[in-house]
Amino acid sequence: MSATYTVHKSADAVQGTRGFVEIRNVHKTYGTNHVLRGIDLAINPGEVVAILGPSGSGKSTLLRTINHLEKLDAGTIRVDAELMGYKVRGNRLHELREHEVLRQRTHVGMVFQNFNLFPHLTALANITEAPIHAQKRTKAEATAQALALLERVGLSEKADAYPRQLSGGQQQRVAIARALALNPKVVLFDEPTSALDPELVGEVLDVIRSLANEGTTLIIVTHEMGFARDVADRVVFVDGGNIIEQGTPTEIFGSPQHRRTKEFLSKVIEPAFHL
Repeated sequence: MSATYTVHKSADAVQGTRGFVEIRNVHKTYGTNHVLRGIDLAINPGEVVAILGPSGSGKSTLLRTINHLEKLDAGTIRVDAELMGYKVRGNRLHELREHEVLRQRTHVGMVFQNFNLFPHLTALANITEAPIHAQKRTKAEATAQALALLERVGLSEKADAYPRQLSGGQQQRVAIARALALNPKVVLFDEPTSALDPELVGEVLDVIRSLANEGTTLIIVTHEMGFARDVADRVVFVDGGNIIEQGTPTEIFGSPQHRRTKEFLSKVIEPAFHL
């Protein structure tokens, strides 16, 4: 499948780093709905970026384009200067074959809002499945890493449990461990707490916070304003398929410049954070 737009060579991709994401002029439409309208965003290695915005603003679609779960209509996305989902022939982009896309996805972990665990596999098997089959690692190596990851997310005693035997928070922590098992350069979180009961949110956010403190590149679509304010290096506000405003948490939450950002925050943040 050939895309219908011109290739723009990356002139400023960071070399010799791990987890640099470069999004240039990205467009995505569904029929007549223009969901992404020329998104430009660069995310530095080890940076934690929180993406905020109302429902339907395009923030989750943007996240899914990074690992090519959604195909682009225009623009390019690179991770560590590697073009995601496409290859260059002449001056045009052509979509990669499925096995090549799957290889690229091993570098970009993703945690979904509804967990997406395999119901017929134990927590341990959910974590080892991709390293064994996608990365051709030995079962012994994958199992050792999976057990270490389960301990890391506080679930070492749940290795043999099936998803139905776990709470929502526990399932999401297994999903995070599964994403980390591929040793990704970047981890994407698509509203990771939206399907959880309120009392279970904290245990998942604590795991994500620990990743942020370790220097992993994280891109988090979230409606948890207090968490975004606490953990993010940068906050990006998206509305109508455009980046309306971005800055540090102090800038966005304390002194937003755009009228639309102010309106959104006034409706979603707790009274203690009101401007």
